[in-house]
Amino acid sequence: MSNVSIIGAYNTKFGALIEVKDMISFKRKIDTRSFYDLIIEAGRGAIQDAGLEAKDIDAVWIGSCSPSRFVNQEHVAPIATLIDPALRFKPMTRAECACASSSVAIYDAVYAIEAGRYKNVLVIGVEKMTLLDTPAMTATLATCSYYPEEGAKGATFPGLFAELAKAYQAHYKLTDQELRTQLAHVAALCYRNAAANPLAHVQNGPASAEAILALPETGKGSNMMIAPPLRLHDCSLVSDGAAAVVLTSTEHAKATRKKVVEIAGIGHAVEVFPLSQRANKHVLEAGRHAVTKAFQEARISTADLDIAEVHDCFTINQLLTTEALGLSEPGRAGFDYAAGRFTADDKVAVNLSGGLKAKGHPVGATGASMHALVYKQLIGEPIGLAPKKAPTIGVTFNVGGAAVTNCVTVLRRIK
Repeated sequence: MSNVSIIGAYNTKFGALIEVKDMISFKRKIDTRSFYDLIIEAGRGAIQDAGLEAKDIDAVWIGSCSPSRFVNQEHVAPIATLIDPALRFKPMTRAECACASSSVAIYDAVYAIEAGRYKNVLVIGVEKMTLLDTPAMTATLATCSYYPEEGAKGATFPGLFAELAKAYQAHYKLTDQELRTQLAHVAALCYRNAAANPLAHVQNGPASAEAILALPETGKGSNMMIAPPLRLHDCSLVSDGAAAVVLTSTEHAKATRKKVVEIAGIGHAVEVFPLSQRANKHVLEAGRHAVTKAFQEARISTADLDIAEVHDCFTINQLLTTEALGLSEPGRAGFDYAAGRFTADDKVAVNLSGGLKAKGHPVGATGASMHALVYKQLIGEPIGLAPKKAPTIGVTFNVGGAAVTNCVTVLRRIK
């Protein structure tokens, strides 16, 4: 185990935090909560939640995917000086690994505490995506692909994950209707869970697979095809938001806190970057390596899990991450979701937050948000839906790119 624990966490509201003045062209946008506002809010909230003052923070990491393109801002880490004057002169660093940016920032902070360099570290994940129009946003996200073969040739992330979906469907011999129905059950579960999450981007999505399957193919309110076999309701949203956690040594946490959640295990495994060079697209092989590493370090198995927050940027990836965690047998996750598994009443509840699909996916914030929300569940202060049984062990499974960077964290309440 890492000997590092979370002692405070905060999650901002996720959503399109803008006002649109021109509803025809969607070009006149007013920023209602800026990139800078989000960093300040999340940082202050996490420090307060930890019961600390800014002067107690020894270092700051910020995870952010592409602020230079989304908001014309590089040199992001020093923005944290605006959280509180007492943070002036503190070391600050930015981490970037696409949608896994803030999970990697958390890992860097863990290593720094383990090394004995710092006592208390603030980690913030943030992204402001909605100021760009759709073509610019799509082009920005495409830079997180292997650009020479993918982004430069017009590949989008719906298209890349569609390749995983097609490989999964072919390998397990699913009919078009079987896969479509399974993915609709995944989306509906996330919509139902998000309805109880006051921070979620979508709180009124279609609550059943039947409702999703009944939507028209085209026109207003449709479930249009985006990248076959993935449809609109298989895709996560373009969101703004931030989340933050405060980390310290487990020894210090146990001595000063009534409730302690340790980072019990970390798995960080990277897949070959070009999708064209990946042999088995129907399975997250690097993801499985990350799971194995995290579980071995935490000395747990799948049977010990109570809750999971998994990276459902597209519904197919919820199936893939569920199987990589061992919660379903290979090729069976979709059948399990269709059978009603992984709800708040099940042995293991998945994406109680609503997941990326409905909570929202401000890419740089997602990893920190997963950690923050699982931490809150484990200390008995859930944001949104709580599982039927009080959880003690949770897992986050965050990916960057087309499941290239895989970050799996086991969180365990020890006090």
